[in-house]
Amino acid sequence: MRDGALKRRALGAWALGGLAAATGAWAAPSGAVKITFAELYKSRTVMGMAFSDRTLQLAGKPVAIAGYMAPPLKAESNFFVLTRQPVSICPFCSSDADWPLDIVVVYLSGTVETLQDGSPINVIGTLQVGSSVDAATGFVSQLRVADARVQPL
Repeated sequence: MRDGALKRRALGAWALGGLAAATGAWAAPSGAVKITFAELYKSRTVMGMAFSDRTLQLAGKPVAIAGYMAPPLKAESNFFVLTRQPVSICPFCSSDADWPLDIVVVYLSGTVETLQDGSPINVIGTLQVGSSVDAATGFVSQLRVADARVQPL
């Protein structure tokens, strides 16, 4: 196969994976309930973002959510930030104005290799809802997926 054809095939696979992550067109693994970024919140007001009824119902249960790994604070870590769209900025290295509102902090059951190519991923773990401060980093989060594992889409 010529290099051009191989590059087109790889680009096509990347685009289809991105479309699956953005539209929610993928299947959740057995035992986990699929939830999308669009389903996480029911409203955004001056008082903040309100969780959807579905998010509240899934609190403490196994979920699967597709998105993109944001650049982490350090190469090997047991957590990262999952975003709806690919981002190129580190959440810890930018102002709040530059960072997307709809993010989910992912705490891994182990460590994961950093994906910096913008590849869509599927995260499977237990959904945690409500404000929490990470003792080690001081990072404040509203939504987390704990004991998570990562699968490419």
